[in-house]
Amino acid sequence: MKNFIGTYECRIDDKGRLKLPSALVKQMGDFDDGSFVIKRAVFQPCLEVYPMTGWEQLMQKLNSLNRFIKKNADFIRMFTAGVKVVELDNAGRLQISKDLTQFANLKKEIVITSAGELFEIWDKEAYENVIATSEENFAKLAEEVMGNISFEEKEL
Repeated sequence: MKNFIGTYECRIDDKGRLKLPSALVKQMGDFDDGSFVIKRAVFQPCLEVYPMTGWEQLMQKLNSLNRFIKKNADFIRMFTAGVKVVELDNAGRLQISKDLTQFANLKKEIVITSAGELFEIWDKEAYENVIATSEENFAKLAEEVMGNISFEEKEL
């Protein structure tokens, strides 16, 4: 599985075009077909960008949910609301639709940050507010999330 690496500051223009940093464009080239899916994040006011292969794997899991259970159907609808397929244009830009720009409250200054197999697009001020947590709070979160994971080395 490939992962994105890095955090980048950039700008979005009035037409919703986001010029991606060359280091990120290079990483995007490592994915098979160059198509990506952009969607609303579930827990934060930002956008998530998935390589098409990762999106298809995620959709396989969603499609295994029983749609005759109302909460499953409601979740799928909300999770996929506003989803768009995007590709880089010749100038290395992503076109972000107006509805997604409004959802993430994207202004001029943007932060793009890696999140494993996907990357997130944030309004710079919102991103800085989210990561501005104390060391003590982050240490507690790290312990809760990672504390029970075994990091034993796998045999080759």
